[in-house]
Amino acid sequence: MINKIALSVADALVDVKDGSTVMIGGFGTAGIPIELIDGLIEQGAKNLTLVNNNAGNGDTGLAALLSAGRVRKIICSFPRQADSHVFDALYRSKKLELELVPQGNLAERIRAAGAGIGAFFSPTGYGTDLAKNSDGTARETREIDGKHFVLEMPIHADIALIKAEAGDRWGNLTYRKAARNFGPVMAMAARKTIATVHEIVELGSLDPESIITPGIFVQSIVKIDRVATQAGGFKKAA
Repeated sequence: MINKIALSVADALVDVKDGSTVMIGGFGTAGIPIELIDGLIEQGAKNLTLVNNNAGNGDTGLAALLSAGRVRKIICSFPRQADSHVFDALYRSKKLELELVPQGNLAERIRAAGAGIGAFFSPTGYGTDLAKNSDGTARETREIDGKHFVLEMPIHADIALIKAEAGDRWGNLTYRKAARNFGPVMAMAARKTIATVHEIVELGSLDPESIITPGIFVQSIVKIDRVATQAGGFKKAA
């Protein structure tokens, strides 16, 4: 019987190894799998490469993972924000490598990995430093129908950590509004996808038309309780 329900966050993360490339869902503060990030800190894997929309806020979540010294490199679109002091300090002291990727290119590079696309050409970044490799050399460019494009490579991952709304024991997932963001494409681009859900439902009770991530792309799900806050958001139940 297929059953992808993990008993705990620790059980779900047990196979994350040093040096892994880890995709973490989230857009700003929406859809961040905070419990999985906290679990990854406790799990102890180090020398990680992170793929995310930004580089953390304040001192929690991604920022806490960076502060713990577990990350070698981050691939993201918005590393600097008003409260990105953890990233700023690590980057300025050369303790953290950054690969800056325009947001549309980031999403498409992740999607390309999941779709089996070898590479693609994008006009974004042409003629700028974003069209260079990490060693400063220029990437391949091409003129197509009078427009200039830069070759972009897919981003594959060993692990994807995402937040969903509901799931069943086969790993089929639905999402809540903006919490969906990068989750579906990251799930397809990783060798192993771990998702938190707020509700585990009986197999067959999810409307097939509402399933965004089919279970074939998910290896483990963990139920995280939530309680409403006065601000209308959600937090982990005690």
